[in-house]
Formats: sequence, C-alpha cells, structure tokens
Amino acid sequence: MALTFFVGVLPFFFSAGARAQEKNAAYYFDEYKQPVGFTYGAKAVVNANYLWRGLYCGAFNIQPSANVGYGGLYLDMWWNIGTLDWSFRTFEPEVDLSLGFARWGLNVYVLYIHNFNCGFFDFHNYPDKGNRLEIDFRYTVSSKLPLSILWATRVAASDGYINAAGDTVRAYSSYAEISYTHTFPHDISLYGAVGITPWRSCYTWYERDFAVQNIDVRVRKDWMVSEHCGMMLQGELSINPSALAADKSSLPWRPFSPFRQSVNVNLAFGVYLK
Repeated sequence: MALTFFVGVLPFFFSAGARAQEKNAAYYFDEYKQPVGFTYGAKAVVNANYLWRGLYCGAFNIQPSANVGYGGLYLDMWWNIGTLDWSFRTFEPEVDLSLGFARWGLNVYVLYIHNFNCGFFDFHNYPDKGNRLEIDFRYTVSSKLPLSILWATRVAASDGYINAAGDTVRAYSSYAEISYTHTFPHDISLYGAVGITPWRSCYTWYERDFAVQNIDVRVRKDWMVSEHCGMMLQGELSINPSALAADKSSLPWRPFSPFRQSVNVNLAFGVYLK
C-alpha cells in the first residue's frame, strides 16, 4: 500500500521539480550541495515507552546517541537504557551502531543491533535472541518537501523461525515505510508514517505474511537554547493494524505484558547538540 502510493506520486514530484527549475524557483528539490568538513552531534531522550516500527520494545528508558561524520560518511552510536516493561522486573539494554553515507537526499547505512543477551560478535541465527544486522535505504525528497521512504532488510544474525520440520529458517525480515513531516510556526512539527512488512518477518512475530505494520503520528515542539543546543517535547500515537486484525478483543491494555498491544502511546523529552 505504502509502496504503491509512493510509486504513484513519484512522477508528480519529478515533474513539479522540472517546472520549478524552469521558473528558477526549485521549491520541491534542494540543490544538495556537497557536505564539507567534519560534523558531529549528540542527543539524549527520556521516553515513557520504547516504540519501534509498530512494536512495543520496552518501558521507561533513556536513549542517548552520538554521531560523527565527514563529507557525507558518518558513524552513529545509539543506546537504550531502560526496563522491559512497567513492572520494572527486567532490565534490557541495547546498543545500535550505524555506518552510512548520506548524499543527494539518499541515506544508505548498515545497522548493527546488540541486545546483550549473547556475545557481541555472535552472529548465529537464533530465533529469539542474538545480534541483528540490517541494510537500510532512506530517500528524502528535500527539506522543502520532507517526504521520505525507507526500506530495511535484515541480512545476518538473529532473524529466524522454526518451520514444521524443526529447522531454523532465515526470514530476511524487511520493513518499508513512507513518512512526511509538516512544520508549523513556533518550532512545532507534525510527523505521520505508514509502515508495512512485505512477507513473514519478525514484525509479525513470524506468524503472518504481508501486513500493514504501523500508523504513527507524532507532535513535537522544539526550543533552541543556543545556536547549537536545543530541547524537544514529543507525543506519539502508534497503531499496529496487523496486531489489531489478529486480536479479536477490543484493544486490550496489558501494562505488564504489552508487547502485542494494538495501540501504544509515548511521551518523550530530549536535549540535543548539533
């Protein structure tokens, strides 16, 4: 659904960009000037819940991150430090490392996810635990038209299920998402996204094939403390249509076992340097 919409509207954006260039007013497309010099940034966010691609992944947490880059090439480190659910019985940290290249609106990167339930360089295909490695592609039209499409596929490590013969099958779990951010005055922004999984994958607990995985809406307010330092407050609503279709009850709320909930919310506060 999301991919069909994207393919359908893509020619419009290209034709609109061509007309804009004829009028010397390239509104839809940036010039994408070559990145110059060394870049860096850091951020720390406190979340009421850890929501990711339509999945509930944990409760109260702190998520710090830092990145460095040069000429479009960058390295990013992201941490999740928090509890697994609101019973506060389980502590499950996570670290993600991203190595990528961003240029001309295209961002291509390798993402390594480590959950500390196995060795750091353990790449066995566990069905329920282990490291994960995926390749992601994201394209954003421009800062003036912030329409973005993402494709992510797991290529190694933990991503499998047990088939009827008792063998572990690698799923190559994939996720596609189309999103858009609209900016209002006073540094207020509204973000909307629709994500799908095209075949049997971790996003549906390896139980179903194609599924609309998430419909996300976020409202965010930013405050700039200085030229390079800011704060943000964000509210998020995430609906998982796949889980909603599989669950015949009316949106059950399971605060001590929320991982298959159809609807989740999050409130986040963060500070960042850029």
